[in-house]
Amino acid sequence: MPSAKGDESIDLFVVGGGINGCGIARDAAGRGLSVELAEMNDLASATSSASTKLFHGGLRYLEYFEIRLVREALIERETLLRAMPHISWPMRFVLPYHRDMRFEGETPTSRLLNMVMPWMKGRRPAWLIRLGLFLYDHLGGREILPGTRSVDLASDPAGRPLKDKFTRAFEYSDCWIEDSRLVILNARDAEARGAVIRTRTRVVSAQRGEDGLWLIRTEDTQTGETRETRARALVNAGGPWVKDVIQNTLRQNSSEGVRLVRGSHIVTRKLYDHDKCYFFQGEDGRIIFAIPYETDFTLIGTTDAEHEDVSARPECTPEEAEYLCRFASEYFRTPVSREDIVWTYSGVRPLYDDGAKSATAATRDYVLTLDDMGGAPLLNVFGGKITTYRKLAEAAMARIAPFFEGAEREWTAGVALPGGDFAVDGVAQLTADLRRAYPFLDAFWAGRLIRAYGTEAAVMLGDAKTPEDLGPDFGATLTGREVAWMMQREYARSAEDVVWRRTRLGLRLSADQIAALEAWMVEAATQDDATTPPAKSSAALRA
Repeated sequence: MPSAKGDESIDLFVVGGGINGCGIARDAAGRGLSVELAEMNDLASATSSASTKLFHGGLRYLEYFEIRLVREALIERETLLRAMPHISWPMRFVLPYHRDMRFEGETPTSRLLNMVMPWMKGRRPAWLIRLGLFLYDHLGGREILPGTRSVDLASDPAGRPLKDKFTRAFEYSDCWIEDSRLVILNARDAEARGAVIRTRTRVVSAQRGEDGLWLIRTEDTQTGETRETRARALVNAGGPWVKDVIQNTLRQNSSEGVRLVRGSHIVTRKLYDHDKCYFFQGEDGRIIFAIPYETDFTLIGTTDAEHEDVSARPECTPEEAEYLCRFASEYFRTPVSREDIVWTYSGVRPLYDDGAKSATAATRDYVLTLDDMGGAPLLNVFGGKITTYRKLAEAAMARIAPFFEGAEREWTAGVALPGGDFAVDGVAQLTADLRRAYPFLDAFWAGRLIRAYGTEAAVMLGDAKTPEDLGPDFGATLTGREVAWMMQREYARSAEDVVWRRTRLGLRLSADQIAALEAWMVEAATQDDATTPPAKSSAALRA
């Protein structure tokens, strides 16, 4: 039966708990709108936790002449970095060069070069890479991140893991981002500003009523409880399911569509000792990254493969894993083998279907379509990339705001996410302060907590004097106090939510440890007085 609140109406209902949905909910709530968001699974359970985990301009998109997208993304890198220095940080990327590097055959740049310089036979000349990096350095008005430099691989530490044939490289800047934590923190901030966030809640149907409002029916996928919500506007940010929502939930026809592209990644044992990333270009024109990951591992990806069925769980196929190993082995002195892989993951990117011939060539730009012919507006969100999620939310609100008086004010640029209220270069000091306040923390433990919670790490630890004060030890520095925090403040309901999205400790925990965590969470969820971390001001770290 619908809840007693079913007759009340709200301003905006958002379908989808990925980065776009949560970003829009946060922006709208901060403008004073009443907002409700429904996600059928856990937040960030699909595409938004399966990215390559970079805030980047998209260097290779310059070859497709997507100048606006690249410029917007480059500007956003530093805007976002200032707002979340705990979960995002600068990284340097090393791009080795050799004369056999080639373009992906369908790019506008490759077609142009083949026309005016046919003797190059599809190869990327060094001058063109330098030109691309010059644009990359200057399109976004870079202030924090250092610019490009040339690297002598024969003498630079970045050359040691590579084959001898690579003697020169270019080094440039982009940023890391903890993708699923980004989603969680946007949802938390939206809720702090008045939004209602409902996870494990499926939108069964949505239709415009005679009263000029959307009538949305939802179902709690765990309890089966149903409810009705009336909303003045509806946003469909369903990601890979955006078209399914249009056709099967809203029962509408649309000529707009998405192209589902599977991006697979492998995580291997640590392949090299320095903290820089590699940008590898293949002889087939494709590119992959090799990135230091979770202290003791290396992340390699991604592939671009068509994914036909949105209901099919994306998985890194043996062929894709082999492709990534083979690709990386063209560069690394020690070949990367299947035995080096400790984990794989795969996500489906819902790219706007622009009719491109290949998955690689499909645009990464976002498209917003507004339908207000039936009275209550409907905004559908197609495509997008994690780096431009905040700008996408602003663009979405620019389309929605005219329906709500006083909602025009943009406000999110530079406003810190929870735990991010400290300087971009302040992580080392914050970590040292945390270890001084809690001497039982070792360097790994303290660093992990600061990178996850920033200034809220001390709030979570509260008045603990010893590790035993933090409750059960689940292994790999994960304690009951931290899990309780994630359950009560970060919407976590299962061990999978904790070890693969709120953290990546699944790489370090055994199956038995994860099962023990699941059992503890099931028991804790039945207790109304589940432990709440004692409050402690983050200012204590600076005392």
